[in-house]
Amino acid sequence: MDIKVIITLMRPYQYIKNIFILLPLFFAVKITDKEYLLSALFAFVAFSLIASGVYILNDYFDIEVDKLHPTKRFRPLAFGSITKFQAIFLMVLLFLIGFVISAILSLKILGIVVLYVILNIAYTLYLKHIAILDITIIAIGFVLRLFVGAFATNIELSMWIVVMTFLLALFMALAKRRDDVLIYLDTGKKLRSVVDGYNLQFLDTAMAIMASVVIVAYTIYTTSDTVVKRLHSDYLYLTSLFVILGILRYLQIVFVLKDSGSPTKIILKDRFIQCTIIGWIISFAWIIY
Repeated sequence: MDIKVIITLMRPYQYIKNIFILLPLFFAVKITDKEYLLSALFAFVAFSLIASGVYILNDYFDIEVDKLHPTKRFRPLAFGSITKFQAIFLMVLLFLIGFVISAILSLKILGIVVLYVILNIAYTLYLKHIAILDITIIAIGFVLRLFVGAFATNIELSMWIVVMTFLLALFMALAKRRDDVLIYLDTGKKLRSVVDGYNLQFLDTAMAIMASVVIVAYTIYTTSDTVVKRLHSDYLYLTSLFVILGILRYLQIVFVLKDSGSPTKIILKDRFIQCTIIGWIISFAWIIY
């Protein structure tokens, strides 16, 4: 197997999503603790391997559909640069290594990653065809990343971080479905049967609602008495500026630039969003650390 093909199949650029595993450590003001950080990084590696296995699983079942997609048709399985047997072998290997590392870290983490795999199998085989439920499963996947990070470091998760992560993931999943609808309207190709359960009016309204709720939830979080007392700062609300700017830029990319196919690629290539993320991290860290 060509190493470049293997790397493409594993989609390492998607590992940026797994940074959510480090968030419990960051919000608990323990990101500088080497022992906690090392455990979280091992959990990051384990989950990333599991996620790569899941991507291969999805690609395997979506070969014919991906062949019709303007960009996904170049994926290794759809393009034919790797055999199905080789892909399955790599998937099993990634799952085994990921499960072993997870079990060594914690049985709770193993339970979470197993649940993640089961959810994704159900998603691939059936749930992705049910509108609303499909994007909910995607959002739950991000919440599970939080629990992996929490169990790896023995840090209790705040309800706020769970709620905001779920809402933000739901917002981005809606944007991705909007791209599927646009492709169908432009080309007449229905790349997902679930497209029948969506239209632009619904998706635009839902995205506006989610964007508003994310901003409100974050503002309430930064001004709540419990958080202010725990983090010993009255100025966390100032970081809301970067959250608002980031959300507005994402909406601009979706509605004006009409580029919402891959949230990960948007974050990796858009300088404006990158600046808002860096600004948020620096300002938040400066205030609480």
